[in-house]
Amino acid sequence: MIEMIEVTDAGGAIAAPEWFKRAQAVHRQLRTALPVDYEGKMKHVFAGGARMCVAVEGDAIAGIAVYRMYENTFSGKQLYVDDLVTDERRRSTGVGRALLGYLEQKARAAKFDTLSLDSGTQRAQAHKFYFREGMVVTSFHFAKKLA
Repeated sequence: MIEMIEVTDAGGAIAAPEWFKRAQAVHRQLRTALPVDYEGKMKHVFAGGARMCVAVEGDAIAGIAVYRMYENTFSGKQLYVDDLVTDERRRSTGVGRALLGYLEQKARAAKFDTLSLDSGTQRAQAHKFYFREGMVVTSFHFAKKLA
């Protein structure tokens, strides 16, 4: 059985430090360039509005999500998913679906208009998953490195 645990509180403080520390290994499976000072980096990200939840099976972290809830002119009130990661040993077992479903419930409870995320163009398997979960491509995301 998969249990969802909010790692941060509504203000972005780490509310479940034991789960936060254990989330790092799974998070790094997607974000390999995260700095050595993971806690410092994530506290900065949380101070900017991000939140984290983890999917737990027994005493193991099966997946994590970093998300934020805000309003913009394009999609109105939205829950935006920065990172959605299933532990590579647990892929295709329902963890990603459970995380996405949990986030969708949060967005609906807050009466938000949209659940959205970006996914790297090379992540074809992830795209298949998102399409199966009812997500659609709504735009291109452009970026220019400044440093």
